[in-house]
Amino acid sequence: MTIQNKTHLEAIKTLKELSEKARICLFGTKLAELPIDVRPMSLKECDESGNLWFISGADSHKNIDISEDSRVQLFFMNNSEFQYLSVFGRATIYQDRRTIEEKWTIMANAWFTGKDDPNASIIRVKPDDVRYWDTKAGKLVTLFTIAKAIISDDKSGDNAGVEGKLEI
Repeated sequence: MTIQNKTHLEAIKTLKELSEKARICLFGTKLAELPIDVRPMSLKECDESGNLWFISGADSHKNIDISEDSRVQLFFMNNSEFQYLSVFGRATIYQDRRTIEEKWTIMANAWFTGKDDPNASIIRVKPDDVRYWDTKAGKLVTLFTIAKAIISDDKSGDNAGVEGKLEI
């Protein structure tokens, strides 16, 4: 595994690519308590500043947790491409019409009666600490490298993947 830390624009590009490919994350709250409270959430978008946006119910346990402690931990997994992302950050809840209009998707109608639903809210997560794991050369090359290491004496794994910190 190669260490490759990235900063600002390169970091945001990697965050956007990995989070939007995975699309679903485990969204953790109550980080001061063990075990932390996690639930699956669908990412709306990762914007050009590296903020992660979600649509949520204002009365949900997640929103209640965030109102008590804004620290959150997100875990994205794209197993089919061997891509993983851990995001620690601060969450902010929005219930203003402008933000809801801007971030609304038709898929949210499965949980709400539309963008005017009084229970609709938007969550923005501003990342503070981001770690990633990715394959360097794609899934097939990674599988080949793993197979080669199994049958040979070369256990270096240099071509297997890359990991690092994303400084947003």
